[in-house]
Amino acid sequence: MIESATASPRERRRVETTRTLVSLTRRATAAHGLAGFTIEEICAQAGVSRRTFFNYFASKEDAVLGVPLGADSADEDEFFVAMRPRTPAGQLSHNLVDDFATLIAARWAKLDIDRASAAELMAAAEREPQLLPHMLERGRLDQQKDIALIERREQLQPGDPRAAVLVQIIVHLGHLALPLSLDPDDPEPFPAALQRLVATASALFSSHDRHRLPNPHDPESAA
Repeated sequence: MIESATASPRERRRVETTRTLVSLTRRATAAHGLAGFTIEEICAQAGVSRRTFFNYFASKEDAVLGVPLGADSADEDEFFVAMRPRTPAGQLSHNLVDDFATLIAARWAKLDIDRASAAELMAAAEREPQLLPHMLERGRLDQQKDIALIERREQLQPGDPRAAVLVQIIVHLGHLALPLSLDPDDPEPFPAALQRLVATASALFSSHDRHRLPNPHDPESAA
């Protein structure tokens, strides 16, 4: 939901309406729980119709999480795949980790999380336990998609554990980077924080060749 300097008036209105609906839904959830208010009440406060709300969000839960309809990263995903250099199938490309971290950072940027919006989300989550399983399920599905995306990019066999391990590591490093980006005294841009943590993780695994991780399907590389 980051506004571009070249965004059209229509795109800017969509960004602003999205922010308004997210904020209102989070505050209403924090005050009353998901069942304690109607979508019509949110729409009345935002000055939009119920139909408009569902043009933006599939549900109250998605509005609280700040995940609008059409927020997929198809273009970024295809660019991520296209960035793979000529590398033998099944051998991980040397830029895979950095490229995947960049993809995750681009997705976080679309969520438009600042200290105020993060505080609203946390207050809503504390008030409404139902949000937790919704968040976990969305995260699980997103990770499954990313595993398949990495398998496609690197031409790995389905179920290759390296794809799942990479996704888990980068996702959790993203969770560590987020509070650093929201630090009220010394905030660090999320992409920079994530890249720094990725470099730290790489140093921890420095006993391995950083340009070619062991292939579990290749006994010689695993030796």
